[in-house]
Amino acid sequence: MTYRNLSACVADLERHKHLVRIDAEVDANLEMAAIQRRAYRAGAPAMLFTRVKGCRFPMLANLFGTMERTKFIFRDTLRAVEGIFRLKLDPFDAFRHPLRYTGVPRALWSMLPKSVSDGPVLRHRCAISDLPRLISWPMDGGGYVTLPQVYTESPDAPGPMQSNIGMYRVQLDGPDYEKDREVGLHYQIHRGIGYHHAQALRRGEPLKVNIFVGGPPAMTLAAVMPLPEGLAEILFAGAMAGFRIPMVRQSHRTGGLPILAEADFCICGTIAPYQKPEGPFGDHLGYYSLAHDFPVLRVDAVHHRPDAIWPFTTVGRPPQEDTVFGDFIHQLTAALVPQVFAGVREIHAVDAAGVHPLLLAIGSERYVPYAGERQPQELITCGMALLGSTQTSLSKYVLIMAHEDAPSMSTHDFPGFFTHMLERTDFTRDLHFVTRTTIDTLDYTGISLNQGSKLVWAAAGPRKRQLADTLPGDLPLDARSEDGGLAAAGGSFGDPRLFGRGIVVLRGPKHTARRDEHDPAMHALAARLAHAHGLDGLPLFVVVDDPAFTAANWENFLWVVFTRSDPATDMYGAGEFTHCKHWGCTGPLVIDARLKSFHAPALETDPDVERRVDALAAPGGPLHGYL
Repeated sequence: MTYRNLSACVADLERHKHLVRIDAEVDANLEMAAIQRRAYRAGAPAMLFTRVKGCRFPMLANLFGTMERTKFIFRDTLRAVEGIFRLKLDPFDAFRHPLRYTGVPRALWSMLPKSVSDGPVLRHRCAISDLPRLISWPMDGGGYVTLPQVYTESPDAPGPMQSNIGMYRVQLDGPDYEKDREVGLHYQIHRGIGYHHAQALRRGEPLKVNIFVGGPPAMTLAAVMPLPEGLAEILFAGAMAGFRIPMVRQSHRTGGLPILAEADFCICGTIAPYQKPEGPFGDHLGYYSLAHDFPVLRVDAVHHRPDAIWPFTTVGRPPQEDTVFGDFIHQLTAALVPQVFAGVREIHAVDAAGVHPLLLAIGSERYVPYAGERQPQELITCGMALLGSTQTSLSKYVLIMAHEDAPSMSTHDFPGFFTHMLERTDFTRDLHFVTRTTIDTLDYTGISLNQGSKLVWAAAGPRKRQLADTLPGDLPLDARSEDGGLAAAGGSFGDPRLFGRGIVVLRGPKHTARRDEHDPAMHALAARLAHAHGLDGLPLFVVVDDPAFTAANWENFLWVVFTRSDPATDMYGAGEFTHCKHWGCTGPLVIDARLKSFHAPALETDPDVERRVDALAAPGGPLHGYL
C-alpha cells in the first residue's frame, strides 16, 4: 500500500497493530521525548498522542522505530527501488531476469514530481507558537522540529530537478528569536542548502525556504538520504512513495516556492541577512551541541491541513530511532559502494560511535601484487577517496583493512576487525593524518567549530604481533617524584583493564589542558611506556575518565573513544617521532579519550520526568505493556 499522506499511513499502521493511540495528556516538554526514547528501546509500536498539553495538534512518535515497521511502510515500493539500484550496477540483469524488474518502469515514472494548483496543506493557517513545542533534553534552547523536510531550489536553476530536501533541525523559539516571526535554521557543512544559499548570496537575492512536516513518509526518508550532489531528493521520494509527488506550484500563497500538497504543515519563509544564536540542542552524538550563530528564517506563513499530525523523533546517544534510518539506507545502498569508491568493498559508519566519528572499511590492496611484503598502498588511496566525497567525507577516523588478508571479515564484527588491524599495523608507517581540516559541525573534539583533524589508519600484509590476552603486573603508569609523590607533569593514571585482545583501557587525571594543545601528562605516560618491557602484545592504550564504563562492552568503548578524541591532538605514542612531516611511533599507540575541558556536556535525563514516565508505564497506566 502506498501512502499519499501521513493520515493514511497512521490509519493503516493502526489496522495492522503497528500503532497505538495514547489518549492521556502528555507534555511535549521533555516527557514525550522520554517516552519516545523508551518506546524505541522497547521495540514498541508507533504512538499517536491525541492530547498534547497546551497544543491542539496530535503528535506522532516512533514511526520508524523498528526495521520491520519501516519495511512495512515501504513494502509496495521497496523491491522496485532495489531494482533501480541493481540495474545501476548491471543494466543487463533486466534481460536475464526480467521478472525481478516489473515494478521499475512505474518507479521511474513516479520519480517525476507533479505540479498541482492546490492541496490540503493550504486549507488552514496558524502561528509558529501554535505548533507543538517539543523539548527533548533539559538544556535544549527551545522547541524544535526534529523531522523537518527543508526544501530549497537552486537560484541559478530554479525548479524541482535542482532542488534540495534536507533534515536540518529548526528551532521554533528561544530568547533571541522574534516570536512567530523568526525561527533558527541549523544546517551543517556539506549540506545541499549551503550551495543554494551561496548562489543566492552571489546573486544578491534572498533564499526562499519551505519547511514541510509530515506528508508522505517517503518524503521524510528522502530528507535523510545521502544522494549524490545534483540528484534531487524529491525524485527518490517519488520512487519510494510509488507515485509522483504532488507539489503546489509557485504562487503568492506558496511564498514563491512549491509546497508539498499533502504535507501536514508547511512553514514558508526567507533566510534573513543576519544570524542569531541557535541551540543548545541534545544531539545524536550523545552530547549537546552548544549555542552558535546560524541562519535565521523570517517566517512569512504557516500552513496546515485539516487533519494535521505532527511527527517527531528524538536523538541522543546511539542507538535511537535515527539508527533505523541508517540501517535501512545501508541495506538499500550497500551494493553501490564499490561503484562509488573504486577499490572499496564495504563500509560501515559506526552508529555506536555517533556515525561520523568512525568509519570502518574493507578495500582491495592490488597495487604491487608481486611485492615480497605487502603494505598499504591502494588502501591509502581508498581512504582518501572516502574522505573526499559524499557523506563519508565527514568521517573523522577511517580504519581500512585489506580484503585479501581476511576475505570473510565484516566491518560489523568489531572484535574481529580491531584484532585484525592491531595485529597488522606498522605504527611507524600506517597512520596518515589530515590536520586543520573541516569536521562534522556537531563534533566538539576539534580545535574549533567545524575544524579539526582526520586519520586514515590502514593495515595490510602479514601479522606483525601476537596480541596479549593478559595484563603484565608492572605497567609503569605513574611518574613518581624523588619523595615518592606523584610528579606533576606525569599525572595520576591507574585502574588498567584489558578490553579485547591487545587493548588496555585505563583511568587518567581530569583533563585541564586548553583546546588545540597536547597534554604534558599524556606525553609523560607515552614516554614511560616506551621504556616498559613486555608490551609487544598490547599495541593500543586508551586513557578515559571511567574505565569500568568504557570497558563494559563494545558500544561503550566505541562511543567513548571516538566521540571524545581528535586524531591529531589526542593521539600519542611510545617512541613517537616526526620525520619529513610524517608522524609515527614504535608503539604502543596511546589515545586520550577523556572528556576535555572544552567539550560539550553529555546528555542526561531529568529524574522527575523519568519518574512521571515510570508512572505512565506502570500497571494500569496508558503506556503499560509498551515501555
